[in-house]
Amino acid sequence: MGKRRRKVTVLRKESIGQATAFTLVELLVVIAIIALLMAILMPAMQSVGRQARAAACLSRLNQWAKVFKMYTMNNDGYFQSGETGKIWTETLEPYYVNPDLRLCPMAAKPASKAGRKPPRGGKFLAWGLFDASYAAMGLESTYGSYGMNGHVSNSAPGTVDPWGRDLKNNWRSTDVRGAYNIPLFLDCVWLGGLPESNDAPPESDDVCEFGPFGVNMQGFCINRHNGFINGLFVDSSARKIGLKELWKLKWHKAFDTHADPPVWPDWLKDFRDYD
Repeated sequence: MGKRRRKVTVLRKESIGQATAFTLVELLVVIAIIALLMAILMPAMQSVGRQARAAACLSRLNQWAKVFKMYTMNNDGYFQSGETGKIWTETLEPYYVNPDLRLCPMAAKPASKAGRKPPRGGKFLAWGLFDASYAAMGLESTYGSYGMNGHVSNSAPGTVDPWGRDLKNNWRSTDVRGAYNIPLFLDCVWLGGLPESNDAPPESDDVCEFGPFGVNMQGFCINRHNGFINGLFVDSSARKIGLKELWKLKWHKAFDTHADPPVWPDWLKDFRDYD
């Protein structure tokens, strides 16, 4: 009787041992399930990552709001003149410490280590680095992925614009009506641009052609944030901007926000329209 009990005990141990072991087939099934779950979760994780970087971009633009506010407070409410040969990167430099503040987190890698002319950026690429040939403009070693609205400039009366533009339509100070709809500082493939209401959109979501006045609306119309860019306005508010909405912003005093929309290329057709 005692021997039988010992035998049953041994069989139970063997049975338990067999139950806790994985066969090769079971292991492959588990791996397949994990791979399937990863395939399902990865797009969601990537989307969360993009949303986090877009939020970080808006946070940086809110810091830029403080930079511009400090500058204009020290200059009787006026923006920089743009006549001294200095570009905003140098003019505003005393008001910010970290040069990486010029980078949208979605476009933090510079287009060129040095030497590419011009080192323009892209939807996920920063403009710069500029080489020594740009030193006279104060741009050597400079990089970034935001750009100024070039129509925001306090040019002195009688100033002749090198491109023949009418500078009386510039926004010169923060004390203006409709400041919430006047773009100041935005996601861009260049240091800034001079959009007009008749500008055509780019043929793809990562192409920018230089127009007669340099970079126009195409420099800002980039699919950096899933159908949007982020921008700072003259009233110090920062928000996301629909790509087609760019033609509805008041870039300069004479900008026609009611003009007929351009012919949208295929990549833009499905994005939201703005009346």
